[in-house]
Amino acid sequence: MTRICIFGAGAIGGFVGARLARAGEADVSLIARGPHLEAMKTKGLRLSEGHEDHVVHPRMTSDPRELGRQDFIIITLKSHALPGVVDALQPLIGPDTALLFGQNGLPWWYFYKQGGRFDGRHLESVDPGGLLWKRLGPERALGSVIWQAAEIRRPGHVVHVYGDRMPLGEPSGELTERVKNLSGLLIKAGIKSPVKPDLRDEIWLKLWGNLSFNPVSVLTNGTLEGLARDESARRVLSTMMVEAQAVGEALGVRFPVNVEERMDMAAKVGAHRTSMLQDVDAGRPTELDALLGVVIELAQMTGIATPALKLVYDLVRFRARLGALGPSDRRQ
Repeated sequence: MTRICIFGAGAIGGFVGARLARAGEADVSLIARGPHLEAMKTKGLRLSEGHEDHVVHPRMTSDPRELGRQDFIIITLKSHALPGVVDALQPLIGPDTALLFGQNGLPWWYFYKQGGRFDGRHLESVDPGGLLWKRLGPERALGSVIWQAAEIRRPGHVVHVYGDRMPLGEPSGELTERVKNLSGLLIKAGIKSPVKPDLRDEIWLKLWGNLSFNPVSVLTNGTLEGLARDESARRVLSTMMVEAQAVGEALGVRFPVNVEERMDMAAKVGAHRTSMLQDVDAGRPTELDALLGVVIELAQMTGIATPALKLVYDLVRFRARLGALGPSDRRQ
């Protein structure tokens, strides 16, 4: 039976792991920590979807050394956490282990077998010093775009909020046996995971909204719907998206919708506070570099001016620094 480890079984990881465990087509294990892990060990992992609840009992641990080598590792940590888990991943990795990355933003393996003029280049903003490229190896990477939203309602209890699509792809765009196998297992678990030969286009479609709405939400405290419905905010978002589109198209990306349609997609999510806004308010590290810093890096590589992106990036960095301080520690 195929061995699949969910590394970082929080909200999204818990959702995917619970679905796979319930389907029973794979040997599923979860890596988690803290009260969430202890609750899952005691009562199982509870997944709520609409009016349905399911409890599953896959293997769970905080120590990867207990699990042995895996066929697939699905990594659902945020991008800035990846360098810190490189050593912990090693006991799970065998000669043929594939790593599926489920992070927001542009992935660190983006230029592996991309085929363009920057083929094989690593991105400093999402892979400082090339650590992930050297230690994990882009040849192990599979990509995904996670369109689901989930939350940990309480330790051990994950609630699936919306979304059922999670397309996959090889960096090369090839239809390999490993990507077909993982796609099949996820589909049997009820997750819409087709294999995409052009996954980078879908990565940019999601990134396009995240690189604009998430940082602007930090500066305004606005929800997705609120920002998309406000004329002034919409002008700022549009300017950012037009700049980003120029960068993407310079790299061969095709955008299936226009700027207005992409903003309308975000509005349909409703009065949702972005994860970046929640992270800043909680004083946690953000995905700013994976969502926006990396696009600025690409703009510099391609010689495209992105003044709006740079302005918002600098302001959010300042705002995030304030968010990490207590009120009494802040100075004008």
